[in-house]
Amino acid sequence: MTKKIFAINAGSSSLKFQLLEMPSEIVITKGIFERIGSSDAEFTIKYGTEKEQKTLPIQSHQEAVDNLLNVLISKGIIQSLNEINGVGHRVAHGGEEFQDSAIINESVLQTIENLNHLAPKHNPVNVIGIKAFRAALPNVKSVAVFDTAFHHTIKPEVYNYPIPYKYYEKYRIRKYGFHGTSHEYIYKTITSLLDKREEGYKIISCHLGNGSSICAIDNGRSVNTSMGFTPLAGLMMGTRSGDIDPSIIPFIAEKEHKSNQDMNKLLNNDSGLLGVSGISNDLRDIEEAATNGNKRAELAIKMFVNRVAETISAYVSNLNGVDAIVFTAGIGENSATIRSLICKKLSFLNLTLDEKKNGSSEAFIETSDSRVKVAVIPTNEEVVIARDVLRIKQETNPYQSVLQ
Repeated sequence: MTKKIFAINAGSSSLKFQLLEMPSEIVITKGIFERIGSSDAEFTIKYGTEKEQKTLPIQSHQEAVDNLLNVLISKGIIQSLNEINGVGHRVAHGGEEFQDSAIINESVLQTIENLNHLAPKHNPVNVIGIKAFRAALPNVKSVAVFDTAFHHTIKPEVYNYPIPYKYYEKYRIRKYGFHGTSHEYIYKTITSLLDKREEGYKIISCHLGNGSSICAIDNGRSVNTSMGFTPLAGLMMGTRSGDIDPSIIPFIAEKEHKSNQDMNKLLNNDSGLLGVSGISNDLRDIEEAATNGNKRAELAIKMFVNRVAETISAYVSNLNGVDAIVFTAGIGENSATIRSLICKKLSFLNLTLDEKKNGSSEAFIETSDSRVKVAVIPTNEEVVIARDVLRIKQETNPYQSVLQ
């Protein structure tokens, strides 16, 4: 029996959506509201062969949701709101409380809000999206799908930081990891393309975009991941520094008379590819500049490649081997140059790329004699969200109930 499931990703001034037919995973419609809270918000929707864009006043997420549901009916995309069987919401942080997706009730919603301090830029707006859909569709089950949940299998010796243990006990300061829905999708997709075997696979998933993270996955279980207590940790990213010597922070703060808030902005918004290149956070712009001889652009690319290769190398050790390395997200899917540079640094694994395949749209891009598979797979976090809405069973945890 088919069901229509929404996958929702609410931002501070945006609302991204997909309506999928499940379990066939066919996209019925998708789109985004941008600049919510202004008189010139932008609404884009795609359905069938149609694509519509318009500017209109949208003052709140609730207005955006109400507008979306009205459009679905008026355009005949659905005939009735009763056709909607569930709504899945991406939620950035589930802390230690949520090790799986959960049906949203008042207790779950309160717990998510209690975790706002762990993701102050994300969880509060995720909650706004949840409340807007619950108000518009009060009889439809809503499910929270957490970016952090996939990583709950990481062991304490990996997720704890070497700081006084009391700070873990008091504040739950530890590695949580993010992009969990993307890494889960990649593992399930790559293993479906490989020959079946009983012992499972050791996969390194490289989600490389403006926000980037790498995940070591052993037989479907996250073993390690590069993002940490926050999404700032790990790799160099579009505007985020990734890992740096912690002493740099008070050093710059003292020399430049910067507050904690100033330093947080510097590391999250002014660093990474943008900070090093001085050009852009968009790798396409940086690659073009490097081609034209810009030395800082060249340096930014070399630094990014080096950090990705170092992390992959470390995760081969964590996994005690690797069967496949998968590239996904904006950079991972679209930059053949970056894939090539990274893989050249991994030649010690007896990994070699077929550069012709790397420049094409093939899924597997390694040579026939490469001992490690290398793949390019477009991620699809919305599908994972929709799958989880269908999957949740009442007996699996006290927050969950059967989707009607």
